[in-house]
Amino acid sequence: MNRVVSRGSLLIAAAVLAACAAKREEKQTVAEQVGNAEPIETRMLEEQAVASPADAAIQAAPVPPAALPAPAQESYRQVTSADQLRRAEVQMKMASSGFAMPANPADTDRYQHQQDNGIQVAAEQPVSTFSIDVDTGAYANVRRFLNNGSLPPQDAVRVEELINYFDYEYATPNSRDIPFNVSTELSAAPWNSQALLMRIGIKGFEVEAKERPAANLVFLIDVSGSMDSPDKLPLLKNAFRLLTDQLTGRDRVSMVVYAGSSGVVLEPTPGNAKHQIQEALARLSAGGSTNGASGIQLAYKLAHDTFVKGGINRVVLATDGDFNVGTVDFEALVDIVERERTTGVELTTLGFGTGNYNEQLMERLADAGNGNYAYIDTLSEARKVLVSQLSSTLYTIAKDVKIQVEFNPSEVLEYRLIGYENRMLAREDFNNDKVDAGEIGAGHRVTALYEVVPVGAKGRVDSLRYGAKTEATAGKGELANVRLRYKKPGSDASQLLEYPIRKDSVADKVTADFRFAASVAAFGQLLRGGKYMGEFSYGDVTKLANGALGADRDGYRKEFVSLVALAKSLTPSTDASKVSQISE
Repeated sequence: MNRVVSRGSLLIAAAVLAACAAKREEKQTVAEQVGNAEPIETRMLEEQAVASPADAAIQAAPVPPAALPAPAQESYRQVTSADQLRRAEVQMKMASSGFAMPANPADTDRYQHQQDNGIQVAAEQPVSTFSIDVDTGAYANVRRFLNNGSLPPQDAVRVEELINYFDYEYATPNSRDIPFNVSTELSAAPWNSQALLMRIGIKGFEVEAKERPAANLVFLIDVSGSMDSPDKLPLLKNAFRLLTDQLTGRDRVSMVVYAGSSGVVLEPTPGNAKHQIQEALARLSAGGSTNGASGIQLAYKLAHDTFVKGGINRVVLATDGDFNVGTVDFEALVDIVERERTTGVELTTLGFGTGNYNEQLMERLADAGNGNYAYIDTLSEARKVLVSQLSSTLYTIAKDVKIQVEFNPSEVLEYRLIGYENRMLAREDFNNDKVDAGEIGAGHRVTALYEVVPVGAKGRVDSLRYGAKTEATAGKGELANVRLRYKKPGSDASQLLEYPIRKDSVADKVTADFRFAASVAAFGQLLRGGKYMGEFSYGDVTKLANGALGADRDGYRKEFVSLVALAKSLTPSTDASKVSQISE
């Protein structure tokens, strides 16, 4: 078949190729400057320190190369600032004309694929069991995608991590005998007129900085060639500077780096020796391949050598997850971390950068190491994780925390757990203390949401022709019963808590926290394809969130509203008349 290349297609192709060349030159220039990273880092520290989360949400439109003719500059603007649909159309048109657009660098990032939790019929499957999750990395990663002008891959969106990114005013425990308090709230689901939304909230007891146990921290830092980017090693060094500022003389800091090989760049040092720690950070530079397993083993050895009995013993791994030499087998790395957690040394993972980011490995290592995972996209996020939430990041107050909800079939027709797809457990795992689950740090808040369709409402699943009708003989008037199991640090035996939820607890007026959590849950589901969202839109999310901003002292909720607006602008329209046409 003969193919005709139009002048417009040629101009677009020339614009894109020129832009890519300019980007490569810019990246090379930046990489050369990283060797002299101190001025760059100082400038980054100053610039990011004054930027609020809301400011960071709006990105400037791309500027076309001045060398291009005016028609090509216009084509460049259209291509580089358009949404994913337009980009896909351009790719198809160029491919049909013998050209190809360069692939998005984010396409090499790795995420674990998970299907959305499905609808369960209470009469057939009344019990739902899962591990808690305090990770928040997915939210920062989603923010990075949106601020860079593209929708995130659906597998990068874990709805529970988006919900748990935000603070909610749950009641604190009355005493430390039970390390957390459980709250529940029940009201109409915003996106389903036939359903209720049930919120389960957990709040760990707070610990003042002066009450925090002494910490033995080993910074395990990736200095391989893949970290040679401003959003990786320079940002990482500034993040650890913020963490170092929070430490005292009773804490100990060690530093291990790894690339093709690994080594100790800072022997155990008192936390108040700020200058010595800062000097070790300043000397770091990137280059070489990535032997992550070698670094992990050396870091754990150093942690054992300086182990603090009764204190916090933790390896803090900072990397883009691009392990490409040494032990690169996914499960082998997880096995190393699982063995070490039994010795009392935990693992926190901090992810940086894009292009070859292995988020699946980062999250899985943190889970295996009884720690948590965060993604650092800005210095503001580093401050949130390593300063504002330092105690919850480092100090574990309850481990292997599991939730099991039993729904009453006489009151509940269907239910669906929103998120937690990679945290699901078998029903029998709830009582098995050998089964690993999530940890809660001091002051941590954990939220789980269920969409619940009561008996008498219209469900999504047809009833069985021959199914037996159930009549509850116990728990009359109860919608569900929430059970939690947890272990105190140092104990191998779990304890059980139970909280019945009555159907008459449905509230017409709910808290701002409830409404905001619902808006975040809706946003996450829409980013994952909106399978169960009906006609609920990003505009509805914005309206719901704007009415539930509350005090919002740090501006995170307002930033969220900005991100919803970005996602809406990047989402392809279903109206064919709004789809831009590319001339042939």
